[in-house]
Amino acid sequence: MMEAKKIVLLLVCLNVVSSPVIASPPTCAANLDSQCADSDYWEGEFFPGIPKIKYEGPSSKNPLAYKWYNAEEVILGKKMKDWMRFSVAFWHTFRGTGADPFGAPTKSWPWEDGTNSLAMAKRRMRANFEFINKLGVDRWCFHDRDIAPDGKTLKETNANLDEVVTLAKELQGSKIRPLWGTAQLFLHPRYMHGGATSSEVGVYAYAAAQVKKAIEVTHYLGGENYVFWGGREGYQSLLNTDMGRELDHLARFLEAAVAYKKKIGFNGTLLIEPKPQEPTKHQYDWDAATTANFLRKYGLINEFKLNIECNHATLSGHSCHHDLETARINGLLGNIDANTGDPQVGWDTDQFMTDIGEATMVMLSVIKNGGLAPGGFNFDAKLRRESTDVEDLFIAHIAGMDTLARGLRNAAKLIEDGSLAELVRKRYQSFDSEIGAQIEAGKADFELLEKKAMEWGEPKVPSAKQELAEMIFQSAL
Repeated sequence: MMEAKKIVLLLVCLNVVSSPVIASPPTCAANLDSQCADSDYWEGEFFPGIPKIKYEGPSSKNPLAYKWYNAEEVILGKKMKDWMRFSVAFWHTFRGTGADPFGAPTKSWPWEDGTNSLAMAKRRMRANFEFINKLGVDRWCFHDRDIAPDGKTLKETNANLDEVVTLAKELQGSKIRPLWGTAQLFLHPRYMHGGATSSEVGVYAYAAAQVKKAIEVTHYLGGENYVFWGGREGYQSLLNTDMGRELDHLARFLEAAVAYKKKIGFNGTLLIEPKPQEPTKHQYDWDAATTANFLRKYGLINEFKLNIECNHATLSGHSCHHDLETARINGLLGNIDANTGDPQVGWDTDQFMTDIGEATMVMLSVIKNGGLAPGGFNFDAKLRRESTDVEDLFIAHIAGMDTLARGLRNAAKLIEDGSLAELVRKRYQSFDSEIGAQIEAGKADFELLEKKAMEWGEPKVPSAKQELAEMIFQSAL
């Protein structure tokens, strides 16, 4: 009997030593047997021990502080927060599990009860707004099915969404709003052939109904934009695909979305997010140039702008800077999914951007665009599978925000210095002439140009000074 008591005492001691201390213990335990499975109630903070994140400057060693992002600081005549318009992505932040094609989920946050119930959806929403407030941003973005569960029917599903959105509206208050909303038309098996490009008219109609509802709730929440990401709007094989018909259907779908947006008085910008492939072999909005051409062909060029995701740009064989500039010079740059990929990995890894050089090039495009409003930067980025602490959510966002803020500071230095702009101006200065002006005005025909070529003889071709341009760029980092 005495030996048994010693064993029990030993086990208790081991448990005390090995168990972490949790401040403000929740009343809703993270297990399936919790009595809170049918309640969104949560006692205390979702993120105990995490303070409101503040700016402490570049010399700070505090991982829970901004080193470069100072929201109220004015850069080139505009506050940092107005250049950035940062947004938290609900799906990666609160629905990311760490699962991948080769492994099970690695994350289960303390407030999760293992269900996808309506009560659990409301609890996540409460966690979302505590996170937003502590991070010090005032925008968020969402997919409809990430914030509320599917029901047995479309009517029941819409009712679930309405209930969660009503809570979100209350929690937003007067200062927070969605940067954008969207409909998830890729996860459910009904969308295996796509939504707007499905070969089944019933799926097309269901997708339209889902987008209709998603636009309504985005409007209700005061959303500033609405995004179309066609993850399955493409094909796996052309042998069984009528590409022309599918593209026509996609255009009709987008036309209907424009008409409904105007009908209900939603003044937000409609955005298309290009991606070349994954999960489909080929996605119809492959990159910024392809999407711009599609919009022009179908007379939609004035109804949409683009949401450029950096990792999608690299998947299509471009740099993020390339797709941003392509969108910008076409008057289509509306929003940026702030993430990056791994150059050694050939898929969409959705990592937080931490490359200062890339961030500087991104911000050069944003400044040339005059900003992104009513768009902004949303962090379509997720923690690595191996990052499993709650504080990692904050650290990742802080690092991403600081990287872009540092990019803004560097871009401002380049613009104020003027050396890079002057190098570019000099490269094209031969067009700052009478004949150059005629060419750019479309008034120089081939006969005139032939006459000039005969008159001038063999042209002298100067250096492009690429190495000097790179030196100037690097000096600002």
